[in-house]
Amino acid sequence: MPLLVIGYPELKKKDYEWIQDLRNKYDLLYYDIVKPHFTFVFPVFNLNKKELTSEIKGKCKGLEEINFCLRCAVLNKDSFNDHWHVFLVPDEGFSNITKIHDKFYSGKLKDEHFLAIQFIPHLGVGNSTNANECKKLVDELNEKNFEIHGKIKKLTIVNYEDKKIEDIETIELL
Repeated sequence: MPLLVIGYPELKKKDYEWIQDLRNKYDLLYYDIVKPHFTFVFPVFNLNKKELTSEIKGKCKGLEEINFCLRCAVLNKDSFNDHWHVFLVPDEGFSNITKIHDKFYSGKLKDEHFLAIQFIPHLGVGNSTNANECKKLVDELNEKNFEIHGKIKKLTIVNYEDKKIEDIETIELL
């Protein structure tokens, strides 16, 4: 039962709808499984719910909500399969998300951290086995000069099994 830690962002309604429209068209892998989110901890297999929840709650003490602004789309090759991904990446908030991700991977999660993959804070909006299709979408999005402001006020520990996400516990940030 893989467990993850994700942050569902608070967004303006029009921005949320724009992201969901993109995901409905281009996110064939995850649109029906999970709402737009930032992943802070990727699938964990060696800690149970209680252990992971305790670890993350401890690491969240003193963490403040994260303000972010998305202005850029990037292309990313999946390290585990033939898919390519289209990510919306934050300008503001990038370092805060990265630092929290790294903080979570200290302590009990240290051995769960797969260092061969660079961490890129992102909201996923598309994927395909065709790199050129994803690159075309990245170029189209970046030509729009979009700007999406949002906040991450809480983190959620989730279970991802049988192509379903189940929220287990939500942790409020200050």
